[in-house]
Amino acid sequence: MNHAAAMPLDETRPEPGFGVYNLKLGMWVFLLSEVMFFTSLIGAYVILRFANPEQFAAPGEVLNVPLTAVNTFILICSSVTMVKAFAAVERDDQKGLQLWLLATIVLGATFVGVQVYEYIHLFRDGFVPDAQAYAAGGGPLYGSTFYLMTGFHGLHVSIGVLCLIFVFIKASRGAYSSSNVGGVEIMGLYWHFVDLVWIVLFTIVYLI
Repeated sequence: MNHAAAMPLDETRPEPGFGVYNLKLGMWVFLLSEVMFFTSLIGAYVILRFANPEQFAAPGEVLNVPLTAVNTFILICSSVTMVKAFAAVERDDQKGLQLWLLATIVLGATFVGVQVYEYIHLFRDGFVPDAQAYAAGGGPLYGSTFYLMTGFHGLHVSIGVLCLIFVFIKASRGAYSSSNVGGVEIMGLYWHFVDLVWIVLFTIVYLI
């Protein structure tokens, strides 16, 4: 009997040649595909904006830039709390891990809530994807590209919050320790990615 074949696969053991365990490698591959996805969306937005300037209004005339700036700060703070959570699990600080994960969940959910609040007010003002014109100017391309990019990002944050809740539940049951940080680490990689993408989106869509 081949005992090596019967042994369970250790997903947190570094793979030869890569130096990373399976879950982490899988997350990096997934994030690489996400980079290509968001790059295509942002690239399309930039091309359309320069090719059809009459379809786009100045961001400050349509969008609530101060509100979104505060929301951006909230998301950045959630990255800090995620770092704190990972540092806690490396120290076997179970209370700290749960506290910082919960803080990240609250901040992430707050970000999504503010984005929904912004959408509601934009719709009330007539800023919808299929509108032919807005009071502040612009055309349907503006609304279409805005909701496509920010909507997909909001979906990613929402999924991230759900995954964080799952990680938090496992953490509350003692599933993670300094010798088993995989779940917290890959969650951190995903969360930092969506934060970085939002900083790029905020700069391009709300400030330029």
